[in-house]
Amino acid sequence: MLLPGEHIEQFSDRLKLVVSPAHTFGTDALLLAAFSLPSPRERALDLGTGCGAIPFYWLSKGKKNVAGLELQRAGADQFRRSVALSGVQEDCEVIEADLRDAPALLGCERFELVTMNPPYTPAGKGIGSQKESDRLARHESGITLEEVCRAAATLLKFGGRFCLCLRPERLTDAMEALRKAKLEPKRLRFVAKNAETAPWLFLLEGKKGRAPGLTVEPLFRMYEEDGRESEALRALTGDYRKFSPNRN
Repeated sequence: MLLPGEHIEQFSDRLKLVVSPAHTFGTDALLLAAFSLPSPRERALDLGTGCGAIPFYWLSKGKKNVAGLELQRAGADQFRRSVALSGVQEDCEVIEADLRDAPALLGCERFELVTMNPPYTPAGKGIGSQKESDRLARHESGITLEEVCRAAATLLKFGGRFCLCLRPERLTDAMEALRKAKLEPKRLRFVAKNAETAPWLFLLEGKKGRAPGLTVEPLFRMYEEDGRESEALRALTGDYRKFSPNRN
């Protein structure tokens, strides 16, 4: 099941995720997965899912009826093998496609929850990544934030949720893109290394067709003043680290 350079990250004794240097995941993916955690009745889709870390986090929390869409063939193949290896074909769908084609492919208003960990760098900004997989994941060279929000809005049922994470300097971009797509920003949480440092990430939820009114949740602190992991970080990664103890 594994190709050269790949290894397994376990989310439970059953759930085995195939990762590689090109298609892996970080703390931001876990933060978004937890922030957006679907309720039992919600059908959930993760756009640009890569190796499938966000759907696998949801599965580890007992959720079913989840899906992940990935454009890059290598990432989708990893995700597909992970689903087969873990025996969750009935609970998790793998879709290999461009997210701009997702509404036509999957149908409009099919989901209650859509998520995406989008490229952090706008087109034309920052230093371009050399590898194709890095370029697509980190830079808006293939798709813009506005296109992401429009696709999510089309896929969502009325009242459905779209959750994303980005760097704080892009908060106004995200708010504007959500509202243009008729996704009203409803919930916001910042993530910081500790109480003394500026946030390095925000988590944002927009709801389709809802009235204005934003709730700002308490700051997610990753570490205490003495350098110990915060209770919030331990709760986020506790179950996962039990099965993948060498993961940083």
